[in-house]
Amino acid sequence: MFKKCLILTSILFANIAFANSIKEDCNKKGEDFIYVQNECISYKKFDGDGEALNIIIHGTWDEGSDTLARYSPFAEDIAMRSDISTIAVALPGYSKSSSNKLISIGDKRSKNLAATKEYVEFLATLVESFKTKYNPSKITLIGHSAGCMMSATLLGVKPDLVNNLVCVGGVYDIHKKSDDKKLISAVDVVDKISKNSKIVLAYGTLDDISTPQTTIDFYNLAKQKGLDVKLIEVKDGVHIDLDMTTEVKNAIVELVEE
Repeated sequence: MFKKCLILTSILFANIAFANSIKEDCNKKGEDFIYVQNECISYKKFDGDGEALNIIIHGTWDEGSDTLARYSPFAEDIAMRSDISTIAVALPGYSKSSSNKLISIGDKRSKNLAATKEYVEFLATLVESFKTKYNPSKITLIGHSAGCMMSATLLGVKPDLVNNLVCVGGVYDIHKKSDDKKLISAVDVVDKISKNSKIVLAYGTLDDISTPQTTIDFYNLAKQKGLDVKLIEVKDGVHIDLDMTTEVKNAIVELVEE
């Protein structure tokens, strides 16, 4: 028994030492990195004059993709249009972000990682870390595809964490796609979403990954629940880069200026 306790204590101290080492190394990398749950997350921040903060959460790309190269210009554009500081985040396994604890949502060996409680909790901690670091007066999440799915779920899991949500080409009911009862999505927590949160749901009429009806169904449910939600249609919009369309950019600016 004593030997077993000794082994467990040794493992615990080793894990703590490992986490501390990651945190120290992450802090040395500079302002474009933030330590979150044993991960060193890379991001780009473009400053605006206001005290609010926009955070962009990307969707599923091939593991190792440089998502910041794609999303940094988008974040800079939103910051300039809205005059609100905007962050583009690289989730674990993308750009220069680590994947010590979490595997990339684009990992071919696993499915529906963005619908796991572990990933939603990670996103919550990430947003909380940015909130602590920058002390914004208001937070708007802008999520596309899997990033939208996690963000919409987070709105119900942590109803006081985020003020606004722009969700583009997402999945809101993972149970229509998977029988795994451990998965979680927005329909599971919709009753917990704050009625003070402002939500924009956008879909593309030619999106064959997140079909228009997927978004329309959740919009109708959200309206039925009394949520402050707006529906945006992008005519001829396809899934890829749907969040970067003029219609969505205009909706983001309109939302954050309210």
